[in-house]
Amino acid sequence: MEYRRSSTQPERNVAVPKPARSPEAAARSRQPRPAPGGAGGRSPQRLTAVGCGVLILAVTLTAGALDSLLFGSSGWLLGLAYVAVCFHASVRVRSTDLAAAPISGPICFAIALFFFGRAAGQGWGGHVIGLAESLALDAGWLFAGTGLSVVIAVARHFSLTRARRKGAQ
Repeated sequence: MEYRRSSTQPERNVAVPKPARSPEAAARSRQPRPAPGGAGGRSPQRLTAVGCGVLILAVTLTAGALDSLLFGSSGWLLGLAYVAVCFHASVRVRSTDLAAAPISGPICFAIALFFFGRAAGQGWGGHVIGLAESLALDAGWLFAGTGLSVVIAVARHFSLTRARRKGAQ
């Protein structure tokens, strides 16, 4: 349907009617669409590189303090908490900050061991020697958490790269 302007009428804005929609199409357009990213219509919150480091440090220091308080030294509680927080941080870190989780994890673990690990003697020298001893004895936890973090970060990197390539095509 086309509207024509006659030469005798002044120019005015004429709305062109839209095509009629079926009742089914109208009902579909009124239904709310699920938002991308999961439940509640919100995308998942992502950690920045600094947030990732702070999260790992807070959890490892808390677990180290609890482990020292309950069992007298660093042990399985600190190790389990470290592996769990490495997994969580690797999954939740932003895609631009993927390297933050594998890098900040071992640093935070060493800081927790420095404060709550074995002490070989008095003073700073005793703490440093105790840190070396704790790192040697708890190397399994350190490698497990760091390895898990590296595997997740590399998998996420390749997954994001593949998704970008598909989107570009």
